[in-house]
Amino acid sequence: MLGQRIAHPPSTKFDEDFELPAAKRVKRLVDNGESQSRPPSDDEVFDGSPRPTPRRKEILDSEADSEEEDEQQIPRASQTELESALPAVKTDKEAIAEYEATRAAEAAEAGLNLQGRLGQRKWVQGKSSIYVDAFNLALETVLDEESHLFDEAEMAVFQRWRSMSYEGQYLYVRLFLRKTAAWHRINRLKYYGDIADLNAAVDELLRLHELPARTATERIAPGEVEPPKDTVLADSFTFADCSVDHIDSLDEASSLLMLDELKTIGKEAKIQGKNKGELLKALRRTSQKQGGLGWCGLKRSDTEESIKSEQTVHHDEDDDGPPNGIRTSRDSHFLGKILSVTGPCIRLSSAALKLFERVHLVFYRSTEWTEKSLTTIILARISRRNFPQYIVSRSANIFPSRSTLLEFEASIRTQFAVDSVLEFNGTVNRDGLHKIKAIFEEVYPRWLTILAEEQRKEDRIYESGEGAYLRRFSPAWVYTRIVHKGTYVLGRFKDHKREHQLLTELLAQRLFHAARRGAWYQRKALLEEHYMWALSPSEDGTSEPQQQQKHWKRVALRTCEDGLQDHDCHLIYHHDLQKRIAKLERQLKVARRQQHDFGHVRLAKPHERFVHGTRVERERTPSRSSGRRRSSTDLAAASTNRRGGGKTIWLDPAADDDSNGDECSVEAMCLSHYRSLGWKGYHSEGGILRTLFAHLFHDVLFTYVPNVFQTAFQTCPLDLHTDAFYAARSSEVNARLNAISNGAAASILGDAYAAQAGRQTCVVGLDWGFELADLVEIAQCFRPEALSTVCKVMAQEYQQRGGGIPDLFLWDADKGEVMFAEVKSENDRLSDTQRLWIDVLSGAGVRVELCNAVAKEVVVRR
Repeated sequence: MLGQRIAHPPSTKFDEDFELPAAKRVKRLVDNGESQSRPPSDDEVFDGSPRPTPRRKEILDSEADSEEEDEQQIPRASQTELESALPAVKTDKEAIAEYEATRAAEAAEAGLNLQGRLGQRKWVQGKSSIYVDAFNLALETVLDEESHLFDEAEMAVFQRWRSMSYEGQYLYVRLFLRKTAAWHRINRLKYYGDIADLNAAVDELLRLHELPARTATERIAPGEVEPPKDTVLADSFTFADCSVDHIDSLDEASSLLMLDELKTIGKEAKIQGKNKGELLKALRRTSQKQGGLGWCGLKRSDTEESIKSEQTVHHDEDDDGPPNGIRTSRDSHFLGKILSVTGPCIRLSSAALKLFERVHLVFYRSTEWTEKSLTTIILARISRRNFPQYIVSRSANIFPSRSTLLEFEASIRTQFAVDSVLEFNGTVNRDGLHKIKAIFEEVYPRWLTILAEEQRKEDRIYESGEGAYLRRFSPAWVYTRIVHKGTYVLGRFKDHKREHQLLTELLAQRLFHAARRGAWYQRKALLEEHYMWALSPSEDGTSEPQQQQKHWKRVALRTCEDGLQDHDCHLIYHHDLQKRIAKLERQLKVARRQQHDFGHVRLAKPHERFVHGTRVERERTPSRSSGRRRSSTDLAAASTNRRGGGKTIWLDPAADDDSNGDECSVEAMCLSHYRSLGWKGYHSEGGILRTLFAHLFHDVLFTYVPNVFQTAFQTCPLDLHTDAFYAARSSEVNARLNAISNGAAASILGDAYAAQAGRQTCVVGLDWGFELADLVEIAQCFRPEALSTVCKVMAQEYQQRGGGIPDLFLWDADKGEVMFAEVKSENDRLSDTQRLWIDVLSGAGVRVELCNAVAKEVVVRR
C-alpha cells in the first residue's frame, strides 16, 4: 500500500534497493447488489478526495451507435457521494423511456417549465426530456447559488446555452453522456423521436460564438500540471467540432470505420487481417512504409521496368518509409477515402465540455460521475418512496472564490500526475520517485500556508463540526494527500530524518485525512525505534549509541501511547500499536507493574471448524457418468482442476442425503450444519450489522449537519462514506456508543423500528426483511461492549469496512451468545479485509470461526 508501507528493521534488508514485488491482482466482492471494497489500497481506505477525471459509460441507445463501442465500455467503479446517498432505483434507458411515455402530458400541458415538469412528472417526447431537464437542473442550481465561481466569458457560454433550441440541447446532452472525447458519425445519430431536424441541431452546435475579453489573470498553482490543450476558452468557441476541420491524421480517421467498411478499404490497399485491430495496424503500416508511384498520380504498366520498380519498392519496406511528400499524399488518399465512407462527424468541443464538467463538479461535489449521476436524482425524486425526515441544506460557500475552485482543479491534476507514477504504472523507478519528490517540494510551502488559513477558519468561522465536510473541497485536502505520498518517497530515498519531520507535521494538524493518523503513528514510531538514533541526537546530549537507541525507543513508546489516546486514530490501528508498545517495554526493561496490560483486547485466532459435505460438479460434455459419485481418491485431482474457479455448488444436508438432493451454495450448506447444532443464523455478509447500525444510529445519521443533505431524497448524509462523518458528529456518536455499552441497544432498536416500520423508510444499509424479534434477540445476545466496538468501527469507516465481514452471522438465544463464521472452500484464502474484521471482532470479544467446507465426495451432474 503506497505511502502506508511500514518498513522492516535493518536486519531484514528490506530497503536496500528500489525493487518492488509485482502488484497482486485484486478482486471485488459483491454483496446484495452493491460493489464492496476489495482489499483496501492506501487511497481507497483513507482518501475521500475526488478522482481526477470523470469516467462515463455510454448510454445504451437502440437508435445510436455503436455495438462495438458498447463492448469496450468499462463497468463503473464507484459512485458520487450524492448518488451513494440516494436510494437504489432503476436508471436504465428502458425505465426512463417507460416513465416518460406513461407521464407524457397533453399538448395544453406542454408549456410547463423545468420545475413544473419535475414537480408534475410530465415530459413530452420531442419537446422535453428527462436528460435535458437533469442537465439544466444542475446548471441552474449552480448558477443560482454559486455564480461567483464563473467569469464573464463563461457566463456568456451559459447564456448561449440557454438560447439554444431544445433539439440542440438534447443532442449535446446525449453526446455529453457518451464518449465525449470520441467522434460521432452524424449519419448514425438517429434520435428521430426527439430531433426532427438533425442537421439543424448539428449546425447549431457547430456555430461559432464570440466571447468577451477576459481581464483577470489566472494564478499558477504549485506543482500544477498544465490543463490539456484546447480546454481553455479563447476569444470564440463552438459547442462541437466538425471532422472536416479537425481530423487530419490517418490514425484518428481509421478508428471511425466499422469492420465491414475497413475490409472494403483493405481490399483496395491489399492488406489482410483477422479482426479490426489487425486491419487497422496493417492499414497504418501500409500508409507509412509503401510509397509507390501509383499514389503520386502515375499508373504502372506491366513492363519489365515496372516490375523492377515494384521489386525495389518491396525491397525498401524495412527502411524508415517513403519520403514525407509521398507519405503525406498516401495518407491524404486514405483519409479522403475514410471520410467519404463515414460522412461528416461531430464531437464536443473541449473548452465548452470542460466548463460543463466544472459545473457538475460544483453540483455533485465530485469529479467522478456518469450519466446516472444526472438522472438518479430525478428518478429518486419521482420514485414515490418514503425518505427520512431531515433538514436540507446546500451551502453556497464550498468554494469561496473562483481562484479556490481553479486551484482545487489544478491540485486534482497534480494528484493525478502523482498517482500515475506511483499507482498506475507498475513498479516505480528512480526517475519516477524523483518526479514525485519535485512535485512534493513545490506543493509543501503552499500546503503549510493553506493549512494555517484553514485552521483560522476552523477556530473563528465554522461551528463545531461544520467545516469537516467542506474541508474535503479545499486544495489543502489534496495537498495533504500529496505530502503523505511525499513521505513514502522520502522513505524510499532513505531520507528518514525529513520523513520523520513530515510525519510530525502531519500529526500536528487535525483537519485533513484524519483516517490516516493511525498509519502516521505507526510509521513515526517505527522510524523512532530503528532509524532516528543514528540521525538525530537525543535531547540530553548523549553520544553513546546504546543510550541514543534507548532514548529514541522511549520516544517511540510515547508515540504509540499518543496514538492509542488519539480519538481520531481509528480502532483498526490499535492492535499494531499495542504490539509495538509491548515489544518496546520488554526492550526497555520496564518494570512489570508499570507495563501496559492489553489482555482485555488480546486477539484470539479464529477457531477452525471442518464441515464435510457433498460437492456438485458440472460435466462439460454429456456422458453416461451423469449422476455418478467419485471416491475420495479423486477429490485431490478435482480440487486441483478447479483452482481459480467460481462459486462451488453443494448438496443441502438438510435435504435428502442422496444424489438427487437440493443444491445450495457452500455458505448455505455450512449454515445448515450450524442450525443442526442449535444456532440461529443468516448468510448476510454484513447485512445484519448494517441493519443494526441503521436502526441504532438512525437519529444520529439524520441529525442536522450543514451541507450533507442537499436533496430531500437521500438515504444517508453525503459524508457517511468519508472520514468526515465521525468527526462532524463525534459527540452524538460517542453518546450513542456509551448508551449501547450500558446495555440499551435493544430498547433503542425497538424504538427506532417502531418509528420507521410503518413507512418502511429508505435508509442506507437497512434491510426491512429481517424480523424485529430476531433483531432484538441479536441485540440482547451481543455483549454490549462488543456491539459498541463494532458500531464505532462502522461509524469511523462505513464505506471501507463494508467488505470483509464474515459470511455467517449466528446467535444462540439460550446461551446469550453471538458468533461469526467465515466460510471457505478448497484453495480459498482470507483476504486482508477479512483478516481485519476477524481482528476487530476477536478484539471485541466476539467468537469467530473459520469454517472450512470439505468435500467428502463429489457428484457429477450435467
